Amino acid sequence: MMGLLHEAEFWVLLGFIIFIALVWKKAKLALGSSLDSRAERIRLQIVEAEKLRAEAETMLRDAEQRQKAALQEAQAMLTQAQHDATLLKEQSAKDMAALLERRRQSAVEKIAQAEATALAEVRQYAVDVAIADRMIDQAIPELPRRLA
Repeated sequence: MMGLLHEAEFWVLLGFIIFIALVWKKAKLALGSSLDSRAERIRLQIVEAEKLRAEAETMLRDAEQRQKAALQEAQAMLTQAQHDATLLKEQSAKDMAALLERRRQSAVEKIAQAEATALAEVRQYAVDVAIADRMIDQAIPELPRRLA
């Protein structure tokens, strides 16, 4: 073993081993530090992703609630519109019936007025005929005397 201490190859080998050990120690620290920092970045990204996921789930629930509320509101609006349409239809039917009744009544009144006018004209004509007949009856006996 003492002989090894005097040989240059031994010292080169020993220096090389020490060099490799020191390089390995520094590289291990650098590699470990690099891996630790990368692991920390990944951990922070995971935490951020979890926060974003929770926020997205909250937003999804809010959107679903808004959609449900909008659907309910639309259904209520549709129901109200159908109700209003039914009321409008009923009111229109009533208005139309009233209009038809007024027109019928107006026609009945016009017919009655026309009947009354026709009756008055017939009566006046009858009076005129009666007066003319009386005048003729009175003029016939006087006719020979007037002709002479």
